Amino acid sequence: VLEQLWQQKEERIKEFSDVQSQIQQICGEIAGNLNLSDASPAVDESDLSLKKLDEYQSELQELQKEKSERLHKVLEFVSTVHDLCAVLGMDFFSTVTEVHPSLNDSTGVQSKSISNDTLARLAKTVLTLKEDKKQRLQKLQELASQLIDLWNLMDTHPEERSLFDHVTCNMSASVDEVTVPGALALDLIEQAEVEVERLDQLKASRMKEIAFKKQTELEEIFARAHVEIDPDAAREKIMALIDSGNVEPAELLADMDNQIAKAKEESLSRKDILDKVEKWMSACE
Repeated sequence: VLEQLWQQKEERIKEFSDVQSQIQQICGEIAGNLNLSDASPAVDESDLSLKKLDEYQSELQELQKEKSERLHKVLEFVSTVHDLCAVLGMDFFSTVTEVHPSLNDSTGVQSKSISNDTLARLAKTVLTLKEDKKQRLQKLQELASQLIDLWNLMDTHPEERSLFDHVTCNMSASVDEVTVPGALALDLIEQAEVEVERLDQLKASRMKEIAFKKQTELEEIFARAHVEIDPDAAREKIMALIDSGNVEPAELLADMDNQIAKAKEESLSRKDILDKVEKWMSACE
């Protein structure tokens, strides 16, 4: 009988030890202390009652539930980081393992860090990536708007415009709507910046060409109406305005169109007077 009691005691101690070891393990994971010793926790042999064992088992169940919830949060964060890195064209593995080495795909789910520090760093990483995404989209939309304005101004062919469909397609998209991998990659933004700069340089010479064409039309109207103007001074003024960058090319061209329209009206009224003068002179002869 005594031997049987000793055996029961040993078995009970082992049960306590197993439960306490699991509690210690999960507490360590939550605290971020994964370098726990292999030694089993000391069992208080003064109370080996089933009631005490139940208390430990209840504590273990609560901790297992908390571990499961934390693991779920970690996996959600990691999934969000993956999606954001894809859109931004960033390296997901280096980003996520910078938070904690256990978060890469080669590690089993149960081995992933669930500590307060890991959760806080994951939350911060997601926040930073979301802010990056917002700023990059804003930048890309500004560049897309500039491209469209420049294309319209210079009557750019649709074929040339289509080369930047991947930039203009997100022109009016919200942050959450942009999900295509690489849509906000830095090299794509740099590519759009280079194109805007190239078109800006072309714009000045192209605008001078269009403005001089309109100026020639204006000079011809004035010549037919026998109105004297200084064409050289007018052309110098146009060049100075375009080179200064203080006037929007579209506004300058619109202003010249207005001048042409007014000149045509004046030319018609002058033509009536000139016709009457010619008739009067013919009658006098």
